Amino acid sequence: MGLFDKLFRRNKEQEEQKEALDQGLQKTKEGFFSKLAKAVAGKDKVDEEVLDQVEDALISADVGVDTTVAIIDRIEKRVSKDKYIGTSQLNQILQEEIMGMLTAAPSNEFATFDVPAGKRPYVILVVGVNGVGKTTTIGKLAHNFKKNGKSVLLGAADTFRAAAVDQLTIWSDRVGVPIVKKEMGSDPSSVAFDAVQSAIARESDVVIIDTAGRLHNKSYLMDELGKIRRVISKKMPDAPHEVLLVLDGSTGQNAIEQARHFTAATDVTAIAITKLDGTAKGGVVLAIANQFRIPVKYIGVGEKMEDLQIFNKEEFVDSLFSLK
Repeated sequence: MGLFDKLFRRNKEQEEQKEALDQGLQKTKEGFFSKLAKAVAGKDKVDEEVLDQVEDALISADVGVDTTVAIIDRIEKRVSKDKYIGTSQLNQILQEEIMGMLTAAPSNEFATFDVPAGKRPYVILVVGVNGVGKTTTIGKLAHNFKKNGKSVLLGAADTFRAAAVDQLTIWSDRVGVPIVKKEMGSDPSSVAFDAVQSAIARESDVVIIDTAGRLHNKSYLMDELGKIRRVISKKMPDAPHEVLLVLDGSTGQNAIEQARHFTAATDVTAIAITKLDGTAKGGVVLAIANQFRIPVKYIGVGEKMEDLQIFNKEEFVDSLFSLK
């Protein structure tokens, strides 16, 4: 394949991903902009009443109270400074302030489907409660790493549910990557250890380890996460290299509450937010990015393998404000 063909394919893939992002945020945009239209109806400038309704629109999109207050605060300062801001400028101002907020939030130093130099196998420990799309996210991660030319191995350390091991096995078959698993009730940390050991023996580039869908209010389950990490580090001192927390974007504020408990209980290094395509609560991405000093690394905007995307702040804001 020539250079031109490669560039053409890459550009086409980027266009398809952007289209998927636009479509995935459609419900959020429709709900948000319908409220925004009501806020400025019959108004020619941004006043206190308009700001109150903008605040309501942001909270309805599950941007969260703290993040909403911060955005409104920024707009109020601009209105005060410029003395007169017309409602026609409101979309642009909102877009600029949200982009500014996301730019100030932590970013991933390594946000690609690649492996950092000197970290091979790259060990990803995936955590989160049942039902958030954790297993599906692992399958899609495996697919994208493999598509990028990386060898991947899965570890089924959620040994409390037979269905969890079965589901991950289905994904390993579907993606075409090996899996390390044991019978239900086995020690999860032993599965994690064997997965890392197998990945080293196979010279795999990436090993992704599933964990039990832990209830964030069960401290003993969180203690077990710590045990898994300690056992992995005995085989690879600097592993796991990434602890990925998966959150369901459609649950809105509940996702924020889960993030609060998980980040307090374990050393989460990155966040994946799933199911944004089926909800009007896509603003939760802004809330999580703003409130937690942890990068949002992946977002799920559809059912296809490629619909798990690297979170791109510029493209996210552009899609959020491009109503079609």
